Amino acid sequence: MPDTSLPPFLEPLAPDANVPYVNALFPASNDIPPVHIHWWPCKQAGVSPSMVFLFIPGNPGIIDFYLPFLTAIHIMDTSGTLAILSHSHIGHDPAVDARDLTATSRNPSNYALQFQIRNALRVFDALSTWLSTSPRIVIAGHSVGSWVALQVLKLRSAAVSGVFLLFPTIANIAHTPNGRLLSRFFRPPFPRAISQIARVLRLVPLTILCRLLPEYTVSQAQVLRSFLLSPSSIFAAMTMAHDEMLTIRELDTATLERYRHQIWFYFAEQDDWVERGREMILQVSRADPGTARVVHGHRDIPHAFCINHGEELAAQCYEWLISGGFV
Repeated sequence: MPDTSLPPFLEPLAPDANVPYVNALFPASNDIPPVHIHWWPCKQAGVSPSMVFLFIPGNPGIIDFYLPFLTAIHIMDTSGTLAILSHSHIGHDPAVDARDLTATSRNPSNYALQFQIRNALRVFDALSTWLSTSPRIVIAGHSVGSWVALQVLKLRSAAVSGVFLLFPTIANIAHTPNGRLLSRFFRPPFPRAISQIARVLRLVPLTILCRLLPEYTVSQAQVLRSFLLSPSSIFAAMTMAHDEMLTIRELDTATLERYRHQIWFYFAEQDDWVERGREMILQVSRADPGTARVVHGHRDIPHAFCINHGEELAAQCYEWLISGGFV
């Protein structure tokens, strides 16, 4: 049976002894609503973590999508003292949607990027305070989670050991091929209108969804279905996407230059959410594409790696943890 103990700042949520992680809730605090948490404790019983791998998801920010990826990292660990924490974005995760989000917390401004940064900071601060004498924390972010991770690095640089940016959307996202195609649908009134499709999708069985999306495993299709059946989650994700289009513009060259020795990159061979931004990022960060800090992924691994390529990215991240001296 896995260790079900939690850091003191978390509350248990739907315990399940058959999985290697602990389902939890980061409770509401400082006017920030609660968010869903997954916690993988150290393999070695009775010890405090020597390092915590803190994961920030993309959009939609539903952490169940990343279970194969993060579980694989946990399985690979041989130190016995690595812990992993992932957190959802505010309002995105149906695991919390029906439980604790009040009408006030569903205000669209609560889904904006600045509010999501506040959420990431409170999780990081709670984790850092709890670790106290051993504050080694490596942050990994996927897609827009990379942009949020960079904001945490800027504001908490002394306590951040490293940052892994996976398929990073950190510059001119509205001008990428996908941004140009989809940005209009993120503007009001589309998020509210589209979120109502959840009422129709209740009639679509999981078997049909799996046939429509053959690249999804059954478990990942179940996660997607839970999201599509939650109007408030769809609205939150689309509202945040609209803010991404407006906010993520010029590349933050100063941050990449200042902290380039703390940053690792993983790029897809073809990524319509990043496109030319990759060359800009590499040039500014002075990263040599042939070094271990920059990896250009296999052509078969897409931007949405978490759907069916989590194990490959886990192997890369664990290799970085080893080469960086974190484990």
